[in-house]
Amino acid sequence: MQKLLNTFHAESLFHLVIIFTVFALTGSSAVYVAGPVLDFFALNPEHMNPWLYWPLRIAIIFPIYQCLLIIVGTAFGQFRYFWAFEKKFLRRMGVRLP
Repeated sequence: MQKLLNTFHAESLFHLVIIFTVFALTGSSAVYVAGPVLDFFALNPEHMNPWLYWPLRIAIIFPIYQCLLIIVGTAFGQFRYFWAFEKKFLRRMGVRLP
């Protein structure tokens, strides 16, 4: 358990549970929200080639997940933790933030 606490820089077991909960809710929500977002732009599997639709859906999940991670993390009172996580992730992707 101590290794998980160190890996996620969690302050306590309760903090680790909150972190895992935020990740779980965010992932599920991002997959759920991607459908209506694509439907809003009239992009659905009935009108598109599945070989184009599914990669597009997976690609749209990524930015939705990043935004929802901050929103859900903030709702759980963990804005600072997830903003630091997000900045670290974006730096690895080559995006520079202050």
